[in-house]
Amino acid sequence: MSRLIRKLVQNQTAFFLCDMQEAFRPNVKYFAEITENCRRLLEGAKILEIPVVVTEQVGYPKGLKHTVKELDISSAAGVFDKTVFSMVIPETEKLMSTMCDKKLQTVVLFGIEAHVCILHTALDLRAKDYEVHVVADGVSSRSLSDRALAFERLKQAGCIMTSAETVLMELLGSKDHPQFKAVQKLVLDRAPDTGLYQTS
Repeated sequence: MSRLIRKLVQNQTAFFLCDMQEAFRPNVKYFAEITENCRRLLEGAKILEIPVVVTEQVGYPKGLKHTVKELDISSAAGVFDKTVFSMVIPETEKLMSTMCDKKLQTVVLFGIEAHVCILHTALDLRAKDYEVHVVADGVSSRSLSDRALAFERLKQAGCIMTSAETVLMELLGSKDHPQFKAVQKLVLDRAPDTGLYQTS
């Protein structure tokens, strides 16, 4: 599955937002911080016309509720329920086959939890030979040790670990991009990162 790691290309990239649901808020470490970085990515996706795929985990007796209100998913290319860990389900695969004029090559992945749904999604995408960029400051777990170990596994699987601001700047390419000023406004405030890189 190894191949040249390319820069993110605007018309070959999709964003995957995984299970950022209300029921996880009290238990996931740094939930507020990753939510803010997810918000920036979603806003950037609108500006840059990057397609967004959203999933919500279902199937539990009490339910996990819907995507948190801070995240506007109204412009998503698709919002799908899932009962498995991976976001790679028949519905998302069908949508992916139509994305970016059928030239989708790279998925930018963020959400929760790092060691379960993010990991399973990334492994499935890598098995299908997609390049996967995991947004480290947009991903967390209930346990920071689980998060750190998941990041090691993701790197072993050939995923690229990145940050929300890096993704947005990489998609712009330069200050000459017509949407540079609009995206710049999203990153002028320092991204919340306190504790997001602790390993235990």
